[in-house]
Amino acid sequence: MATLWGGLLRLGSLLSLSCLALFVLLLAQLSDAAKNFEDVRCKCICPPYKENSGHIYNKNISQKDCDCLHVVEPMPVRGPDVEAYCLRCECKYEERSSVTIKVKDISLVNLYLRSTSIHDHEQLDHQPFANAHDVLARSRSRANVLNKVEYAQQRWKLQVQEQRKSVFDRHVVLS
Repeated sequence: MATLWGGLLRLGSLLSLSCLALFVLLLAQLSDAAKNFEDVRCKCICPPYKENSGHIYNKNISQKDCDCLHVVEPMPVRGPDVEAYCLRCECKYEERSSVTIKVKDISLVNLYLRSTSIHDHEQLDHQPFANAHDVLARSRSRANVLNKVEYAQQRWKLQVQEQRKSVFDRHVVLS
């Protein structure tokens, strides 16, 4: 019973620590929300044109300015080729929420930590000598695997010898 309480206390401290980390991250993100300019962008993918190789351009601009003329800098072509070049480019306005992405990542890490902590605790409670049993089981399974591999190798060698003999006999008969 004492180990159960110890495990629950450990799990509780892990949960409170992860909640605190999540709260601090959210607070930092909210304070930086005005400065965060990576959540929106215009992305133009321009294929090769004449002597210019293809290129991808990214720029943090508004959605109404998301076109080749505003995003592609420096313009690789001059004069009348600009319009032909821009017609080939595909520009898309992209939005994402980096706060949501970071919250999701932290939640996944927390979930993983909790599941491994609970799993380790359950193993210790139910099988005090689990380590010794695991070591013995692994050594037996390794030996079993090695035996199977060795058997397959021997069988393969015999097949190769039979094929060589058969080919040699056919060669002698044909000669």
